[in-house]
Amino acid sequence: MATMAQAVRMALHYGETSLGVTDIFGEDVGPPLGGVFTATQGLETAWNSPLDERGIIGTAMGIAYAGGRPVAEMQFCDYAFNSIDLLKVAGNQRWVSAGNYEMPLVLMMPTGTGIHGSVYHSHSFESWASRLAGWKIVMPSNALDAYGLMLAAIIDPNPVMALLPKALMRVRGEKQIPGEPKDEAVLKEMIDAPVGDRTNWRPRWPELEEYIVPIGEAALVREGSAATVISFGRMLPLCTRAADELRDERDLEFDVLDLRSIFPYDWQAISRSVLKTGRLLIVNEDTEVTNFGEHLMRRVIDEHFYELVVRPRVMSGKHLPGVGLHPVYETNTVPQYEGIRDAMFEIATEQE
Repeated sequence: MATMAQAVRMALHYGETSLGVTDIFGEDVGPPLGGVFTATQGLETAWNSPLDERGIIGTAMGIAYAGGRPVAEMQFCDYAFNSIDLLKVAGNQRWVSAGNYEMPLVLMMPTGTGIHGSVYHSHSFESWASRLAGWKIVMPSNALDAYGLMLAAIIDPNPVMALLPKALMRVRGEKQIPGEPKDEAVLKEMIDAPVGDRTNWRPRWPELEEYIVPIGEAALVREGSAATVISFGRMLPLCTRAADELRDERDLEFDVLDLRSIFPYDWQAISRSVLKTGRLLIVNEDTEVTNFGEHLMRRVIDEHFYELVVRPRVMSGKHLPGVGLHPVYETNTVPQYEGIRDAMFEIATEQE
């Protein structure tokens, strides 16, 4: 099965050959590196930009205005703060033009912790992104969803931000991407650039097929009535692991929702699950103050207050200036598996 990085790369290849992608660019995105996470290796339309985040966004907007369909990448979301004003402008262009001008650009940004990247490579961006009206925001937790969400982002006429969890980029999926070879070694030989001289290397792309994950549609990845657990990105696999353990050891079965899209988000799926369980835990790794999970919890309280049987809660990262390099700092800054499991057990067993 493909890793998330390979899935993104195959989605971009499908995009440039079948969906009209004209430019794939960013810092070290083109040859020979193909991106820090190798998500853009071997792509025909990939090229290297200067180390200038504002320039990347401005160029992507210009290409989109001129009729192109660009996919830009910032190597780490931590540097998006350099361009927050232009991100706002990109988000409002269709609105200020009364819908007369499309803005079909995709911005890929690795996000979150888990790689021990210290202060400048460990930010989470989904809460900031959710405040950029006009943008659609997607965040996959597995390789197949990354492929499907990237294709959905490419064909969308609005600007779409694809937040790719740094710690999951090398994780292999459990489901096959349509068209990829079943043998992982074969896929690697076909599309992964060799170490060393890449002057004459060219990928051999598999016969990929279209697979769309609709933006705004959550996935119910575990089903039960003990409580509703909502997550996305890097935290989602930890929640499913905890749900499986609590099912096997404590006979507690959870609804685990993979939100997949930060905006628009699947309120119908959230509402349906909360009405069934009456208990809600939201898990993410962004900082706790003005966290996107707080918005979800507020809406649940507003619309389902009398259906809740215990207090809902959000589990998120600590409100600190950054994430320290030492593993002790990182593990004590953002939620970890044991804490997620304990929080799920607590909310499922709390007395009404």
